[in-house]
Amino acid sequence: MTQGGAARRTVLGAAVLAAGSGITGLAAGPASAASAASAAGQGDRGHRGLPYPTVIGHRGASGYRPEHTLGSYRLALDLGADVVEQDLVPTRDGHLVCRHENEIGGTTDVADHREFASRRTTKTVDGVQVTGWFTEDFTLAELKTLRAKERIPAVRQRNTLYDGQWAVPTFEEVLRWADREGRRRGERVWLHVETKHPSYFRSLGLGLEEPLARLLRRYGRDGRDAAVFLQSFEPSSIQRLSRLVSAPRVVLLSAAGTRPWDFEQAGDPRTVADLVKPEGLKWIAGFAQGIGPTMDLILPRDAAGRLGAPTTLVRDAHARWLLLHPYTARNENSFLPAEYRRGTDPAAYGDALGAFHTYFEQGIDGIFTDNPDTGLLAAEAFRPGRRPVNG
Repeated sequence: MTQGGAARRTVLGAAVLAAGSGITGLAAGPASAASAASAAGQGDRGHRGLPYPTVIGHRGASGYRPEHTLGSYRLALDLGADVVEQDLVPTRDGHLVCRHENEIGGTTDVADHREFASRRTTKTVDGVQVTGWFTEDFTLAELKTLRAKERIPAVRQRNTLYDGQWAVPTFEEVLRWADREGRRRGERVWLHVETKHPSYFRSLGLGLEEPLARLLRRYGRDGRDAAVFLQSFEPSSIQRLSRLVSAPRVVLLSAAGTRPWDFEQAGDPRTVADLVKPEGLKWIAGFAQGIGPTMDLILPRDAAGRLGAPTTLVRDAHARWLLLHPYTARNENSFLPAEYRRGTDPAAYGDALGAFHTYFEQGIDGIFTDNPDTGLLAAEAFRPGRRPVNG
């Protein structure tokens, strides 16, 4: 069996659910390979019946609709996404809402509301100064007076057609929507839920994990069989969630030279480069069942933006029985590796299918994409599963 083969794909349902003891301490290791494969018993499929490779709608179908709207989420399912992603931030009165960031000047029409002009301010979020309007300064009732809009209109001009069509959804509204859609479609609707800036919000008395866990329990998505993945760039948030619910968990990983913000706060010297080494992956496997690395950690790009030789991350993560859900595949030239760009217009589509095929050939278990239809078409060539070139 190759590292990216059938037995590797069965791991998530049987991975260890115990949390680590702290950010810097090594947690207990994961279950043995034999017991994991036996317990999952999913054959050549993904976790709990999800197809392999799994197509994850990044903030919905954000290549076609303003991100984190019910319209974007619904279209993602219509286009074939297996899982739909939500990013969570809190309101001033403690409600969890779906926005990529807590700064909402770029994703809502808040700047057009003169009654909120005085709330424009500058804050330091995870060490970075940001100016705009922030969800934590609005009650839910106030936030509901705003309408969502396209975040990058220069690249996605057609998406601006849908500006103002949807409100900012609460996560509870999304849970209800997912249940309705599941009944209508005759299958469970999977969610991939990220806690955004959890240390920052906890410092404001707006911790994300406890209200998230309460909602998951209320809607029956808290168990190890739940149709949900929980994710965060801060490992301590995933550790905290592991003590609250048993749903599968994923640690997100940014560029190799960066440090998670909770590591910065705790004085932990490790970087992402340390976490993707075998010892770092062993530590992650003590409280999570997968990783969500930036694709550059699997296929680095050179100075010209072309893909280089693959790293050993896929093999090393699978050796620790961790799934890989890398991010983010998109159709536009500006996001593609140089060899897959077509023409000089950064907003035009390049050879996205070629890029997807290269990504899937690495043996990854799924991928975040703004364009679920493109992802699905590419994924079908690998279902029920070809031997990956980097397995």
